[in-house]
Amino acid sequence: MARFEFRSASAASVAADLLVLPVFEGPEPGPGVAEVDEVLGTELVSLLRSEGLRGRARDSLLVPTLGRAPAGAVLLTGLGPRDRVSPDTVRRATGRIAARAARYRRVATTVPQAVEGGLPEAIQAFVEGLLLGAYRFDRYKGSNDEEPHRLERVAILGARADAAAARRGIRRGEIYAEATSFARDLVNTPAIDATPEFLARTARAMAREVRLECKVWGKAELERGGFGGILGVGRGSGNPPRLIELRYRGGSGAPVALSGKGITFDSGGLSIKDAKGMEWMKADMAGAASVLGAMRAIARLEPRVNVIAAIPSSENMPGGTAIRPGDVLRHRGGKTSEVLNTDAEGRLILADALALLAERKPRAVIDVATLTGACMIALGEDLWGVMGTDDRVVDDLLAAGESAGEPGWRLPLWAPYRHQIESSVADVKNVGNRWGGAITAALFLKEFVGDLPWAHIDIAGTAFSERAGDYWPKGATGNPVRTLIGFVERQAERGRARR
Repeated sequence: MARFEFRSASAASVAADLLVLPVFEGPEPGPGVAEVDEVLGTELVSLLRSEGLRGRARDSLLVPTLGRAPAGAVLLTGLGPRDRVSPDTVRRATGRIAARAARYRRVATTVPQAVEGGLPEAIQAFVEGLLLGAYRFDRYKGSNDEEPHRLERVAILGARADAAAARRGIRRGEIYAEATSFARDLVNTPAIDATPEFLARTARAMAREVRLECKVWGKAELERGGFGGILGVGRGSGNPPRLIELRYRGGSGAPVALSGKGITFDSGGLSIKDAKGMEWMKADMAGAASVLGAMRAIARLEPRVNVIAAIPSSENMPGGTAIRPGDVLRHRGGKTSEVLNTDAEGRLILADALALLAERKPRAVIDVATLTGACMIALGEDLWGVMGTDDRVVDDLLAAGESAGEPGWRLPLWAPYRHQIESSVADVKNVGNRWGGAITAALFLKEFVGDLPWAHIDIAGTAFSERAGDYWPKGATGNPVRTLIGFVERQAERGRARR
């Protein structure tokens, strides 16, 4: 990973292979542009205009300095209208030029200065954008024709008085981005390798590295513990299921509880998907990956709040021992569910994990899952959906997502739809009718958390992308790792305020 530093040098005097400067829509020069104009003897904004560019988002222009400045080249990057620039604007603009910048060994920038106020947040966003935009997953490639990343040092320029706050922003950006990349790697790993046991081994190793407590429940322990959903979904696979427990001790009082769906491959089981529908099903454990990534960052950031996680993992395959439509599973705590569709399996394993977390009496429970196509139909690929029983918890999640550049949208947890999941042979059934599927899935999960403050995040549309975005390539996005980190930090702040 490149080394980031804060420097009080001016843009015109800093030695670098590449100097990245912001421009606003108009075009208007951003911080550092006028200084560099003076040493180059030209107007960079005029060069931008001559290329038909106006400083809008996605506009960029590389200008060689031909030895007239200490920087070898200047990259102008558009941020859009000056009065709308935010940390997320910086994150996205930086992500778009990250692969280009990574071709240089030494990079310097004034881009975070373009945000009015909140310099640490802007610097954090810049670091996230650069690291996440330059992310690649190439461990399975025998050769790589892409230009190699050479980036070694990144200097973020600003006033000397801002140095301490800037360094905090750099550190947070590195931690947030590293956790997101950690989750992306897990989701991008093919299911032939990323089995439930692989997730468990990874969690153990990560816990040792960042000093989390970790317990892994194997098949025999799951049987003794009454985890019928996790075991039932995994029955058709040769890869046995696992349940991963993690604990971070950061304070006193009831913990925040997290869970994520860890279906390492989803064939649909006997209610089998078509071939096209299976192509990205290695990503059906993105909820689990996001919780693992968030816990990794939480351990490094050390917020003053306790956090626990229960991550269920199974592989959903149509083997001879697989569960059948009409079967009844008994979950942790004794509640039963009738399985009418084996492709509605994520909620079956999450039910067990949520029941276990409810036993721990947490202050709030959050689960994350690539759960329903219905949510994706409602909200598309850019928004996750959230439903819950506690307005403050839901509002904090939405605020954390907005701050992280991972926006969500609240859907109603419409109680009258509860009748759709009533079963004649069990306490509940795992599917309702065709309509409102995201809501009935959430109502199913609600059955297992009791009266605790709880929210469910459906990331079916945001966890994996078939096209590159502003700061992610095709494949795993890492969404909503940074939302979960921010949410936990907000709970720590609330705890401090109460004291």
